[in-house]
Amino acid sequence: MEPVFGKKESDKPYKARYGAYVVVSRNEGQEVILVQAPNGAYFLPGGEIEGTENHVEAINREMLEELGFEVTVGAYLGEAVEYFYSSHRDTYFYHPGYFYVVDSWEKVAEPTEKTNNLAWVTADEAMLLLKRGSHRWAVQKWMKKSN
Repeated sequence: MEPVFGKKESDKPYKARYGAYVVVSRNEGQEVILVQAPNGAYFLPGGEIEGTENHVEAINREMLEELGFEVTVGAYLGEAVEYFYSSHRDTYFYHPGYFYVVDSWEKVAEPTEKTNNLAWVTADEAMLLLKRGSHRWAVQKWMKKSN
């Protein structure tokens, strides 16, 4: 049974939005990278799975868009569901997220998305900064695996 975050309001229509996200670390796991959206919210790198993409294809595309990184996707941390309302899109979302660890990465270009900020932070800082409970859950699982 996957963990569920957020509250599903019974009288609201929800749009399904499937996503794939990763924990990318450096300095022997001492820091992880977060993506700060234009609204100030922090997220793990990754995003919506588009069209017929599988998880790894979506991750590879998102890493170039958000970080300018080519990555090697490693261990699967698991799935977590999030229910949330996006005021930006005026939409309620049912959002299953699939979370992975990146085994290695290389910066190959500047990110193609220019509106985000990137921040290398400790795992403890990430727990305080991350907006979504599912993203905090994934960092906790990663921390347990890397100890």
